[in-house]
Amino acid sequence: MQSFPSDVLNEVRKALEEEKSRVAVRVAELSAQDPFADPDRVNDNAASDAEASEENNHDRYAAMVDELKARVWALDEALMRVGSGTYGYCVRCGNMIDTDRLSIVPTATLCLDCEKKKKK
Repeated sequence: MQSFPSDVLNEVRKALEEEKSRVAVRVAELSAQDPFADPDRVNDNAASDAEASEENNHDRYAAMVDELKARVWALDEALMRVGSGTYGYCVRCGNMIDTDRLSIVPTATLCLDCEKKKKK
């Protein structure tokens, strides 16, 4: 089985770790902005329209945080594959994933053929 050179994998690892750090910072920022993060919110007796706005904003922040946490999970999985020497190989068929695809989607786990089959 052909593998990526170690210098390439080191660059991939570095890029994945940097992206993970950026995403973690963004999760912390969004969590702090969530109206439900304010402990005084429970006792504030806000008008119903303000309460509805807070709930709407909370739902929006929670959805963004959930999406970012899924991204962190995908980055962790990619980092584990880098460490195990399986990064860049399709988890379904075992073929190498095109490097152009990996440059666009560094967390890709499927080659284009298997991705297309999955969508059918």
